[in-house]
Amino acid sequence: MKYLLKNLNVFLDNALQPADILITDGIVAAIGQNLLAGGDVAVFDFHGAAALPGLIDPHVHLREPGFAYKETVRTGTLAAARGGYTAICSMPNLKPVPDTLSALREQLDILSRDAAVTVRPYGAITRGEAGAALSDMDALAPWVAGFSDDGRGVQSEALMRAAMERAKALGLPIVAHAEDERLLQKGWAVHDGAYARAHGLTGNDPESEWRQVERDLDLVRETGCAYHVCHVSTRETVALVRLAKFEGLDVSCETGPHYLTLTDGELRDDGRFKMNPPIRSAEDRDALIEGLCDGTVDMIATDHAPHAAQEKAGGLAHSLNGVVGLECAFPVLYTRLVRRGVTSLARLVELMSAAPARRFRLPGGKIAPGEPANIAVFDLEREFEIDPDEFLSMGRATPFAGWRVFGKCLMTLSEGRIAWRDEHV
Repeated sequence: MKYLLKNLNVFLDNALQPADILITDGIVAAIGQNLLAGGDVAVFDFHGAAALPGLIDPHVHLREPGFAYKETVRTGTLAAARGGYTAICSMPNLKPVPDTLSALREQLDILSRDAAVTVRPYGAITRGEAGAALSDMDALAPWVAGFSDDGRGVQSEALMRAAMERAKALGLPIVAHAEDERLLQKGWAVHDGAYARAHGLTGNDPESEWRQVERDLDLVRETGCAYHVCHVSTRETVALVRLAKFEGLDVSCETGPHYLTLTDGELRDDGRFKMNPPIRSAEDRDALIEGLCDGTVDMIATDHAPHAAQEKAGGLAHSLNGVVGLECAFPVLYTRLVRRGVTSLARLVELMSAAPARRFRLPGGKIAPGEPANIAVFDLEREFEIDPDEFLSMGRATPFAGWRVFGKCLMTLSEGRIAWRDEHV
């Protein structure tokens, strides 16, 4: 199939440049102005919209197999495509947990059948994500983007050391949910700050995150393992990662849109504000933004974590952790960070596309002749309201509901296939 995308502003050499894009058999065949179409080419005129490298999310919960009542591979990857994502990494807290090749194959079969965009799964670090024994890392290695026990931190220092040694030998990263459970109070609901105290809620101490990052970085110094920190939320973690990078350690990290745009002073007693780690203080948010601008924070991940409506109906105290974000992450960040001059569009593309492509060896990250067509087209001037009832994801809980934002996704091509197309294009 051939497609001609006309009258675009294409992201080339870190800037938007007027051009058309010709796609043949899934590959970018040509980029230039006034390209002509043959008789067998489908033509789409975008009237000056922006063609960006397809977004890449290294942290998505697709929930299948095991929890299809929350999300399926099909609904989750369609949601990704609607948000401009062409590739994602799927987390391993599934049933069965992908801790052996036979368990992983069940997930791979579903992905090959139903995924609308490229999906690379993670294998578990430990069997059953129980933190007692290592998974079959050698057998999983050819099929996974790395190893993670996301949802729980690996509590045993000895076991994490062994996992890092094995991951180092296999050439894959450890992707850590950093949380020291000894520092958690039972029943915590929000960040241990002013909101928790004012509303009589149990707070999550930021030390529970950064202390385990501190431990893990000592292990990285021992093992030389590639190490990636999931959903960074505290200023102390940012400082630790900054120092580790200065030392030359093979360390990267991600944060989420909600940590960059919200503080615990904006919480509401609503399950759509409940996630782990929690939304933290203004000082933490500002440190994350500083880290994003100076290169300490490598990438932005949604931690898209859908739940059934009843599981998010218990307010902050009684809802399950997790919010969705695939369908609104780019417009939220473009509106709050780029349009307000906090960072540039080029930096946002790096954070949401090029950096995760490099770190996790995923297709995409640039638009160029000869490359697979992983492209997201956004109307950067179109303002709209985020309405969860319009989501393709089965999850509806997002703290961004009702926000007015700019940057509507018009089309997403993953490996040259149209994965999403706005009905008005």
